[in-house]
Amino acid sequence: MTQSIKEIKTRLFDQQFDDPAYLAALRDDTRSGVKTLIAQYENQQIKQQQLIAKSNEMSIFERAAYAKGVRFIAGLDEVGRGPLAGPVVAAAVILPKDCQILGLNDSKQLSQKKRDALFVEIHNHAIAIGMGVVSHDEIDRLNIYQASRLAMKIALEDLAVTPEYLLVDAMTIDTAIEQQSLIKGDARSNSIAAASIIAKVYRDNLMADYHQTYPYYGFDKNAGYGTKTHLDGLKDHGICPIHRKTFAPVKQYL
Repeated sequence: MTQSIKEIKTRLFDQQFDDPAYLAALRDDTRSGVKTLIAQYENQQIKQQQLIAKSNEMSIFERAAYAKGVRFIAGLDEVGRGPLAGPVVAAAVILPKDCQILGLNDSKQLSQKKRDALFVEIHNHAIAIGMGVVSHDEIDRLNIYQASRLAMKIALEDLAVTPEYLLVDAMTIDTAIEQQSLIKGDARSNSIAAASIIAKVYRDNLMADYHQTYPYYGFDKNAGYGTKTHLDGLKDHGICPIHRKTFAPVKQYL
């Protein structure tokens, strides 16, 4: 009996589908709806292979460390250097050796929907996750670079498992653990990318919570960055308690 388009779609796009003979038979189906489904399926497979290739490319630094006998590798990254308000947040993530989470990348390159999905997947697979949050007051006291380093160190110390090797995005941490600093590491290492996503989702959610208390600046949309809404809020209402007082243009409203 000829299957309906809906039935074919359900089978073809099932995550467990692996039936070359069935796919070959579908190619003989002359219905335009079937041809459309086959084209969609093939495009999906191409994208899947691209994600696998990207994941393999982004595991090169981890593989090199594993080859030296390392068991636990932590990727570290921070978010929130540029905003005018709120803390800087860092994450440290230890993934299992053979873990492949497709789609990991610099969190800024991902949609919010994709980040949120990966946030859950990383939490489901990670051996350990550590968080470091350094407040706006500490940023003003230390400067943003040193505050970012401190946030990373706090995240490292927050891990329930002590790593033997660190992959760090674009800086070094004050620790005796062997580490490798990678420029644009969040787009070059799965471990750092995972940390980037965890830190960004955590901080974005934190700033959305702050929006409930300080609603004039659009923190739920801009996460504290200097958007027009934020700058207009500063102009009309002045600063709020979580603004970074050493940052321009916040200084002019002190």
